Amino acid sequence: MSVLMLAMAVVLCIAILVAAIVSIQVKGDKSMPIAILAAGLVSLLASVLFLILASPDVAMTEAAIGGGLSTFLFFFVLARMRSGEQTEREHSGVNHD
Repeated sequence: MSVLMLAMAVVLCIAILVAAIVSIQVKGDKSMPIAILAAGLVSLLASVLFLILASPDVAMTEAAIGGGLSTFLFFFVLARMRSGEQTEREHSGVNHD
C-alpha cells in the first residue's frame, strides 16, 4: 500500500469516527434527521474506504444497502412515527405546541 493510499485510509477512518460520534451524540427529536444523515455518511465513507482497499464489490454493496436503503428506511420510519404522533394528538385533543 502506498503512502498516499495509507494517508487517505487514515483520513477516512477519522472522518468515519467523527460522523459516528455525531450520529450518537445528537439529542432531541428535532435533530433526528441529522443523526440519520450522519449514520448514512458513515456507510458512504466506509464504502469509499472499501474501494481504496481494493474491494469494489463490498464497496458497492455498502453504498447501496448501508448508505442508500438504510438511510431511506430510517427516514421513512421517522416520517411514519411523526405522523402517528400527530394523529394521536388530534384524537386525544391535546395540543403540545
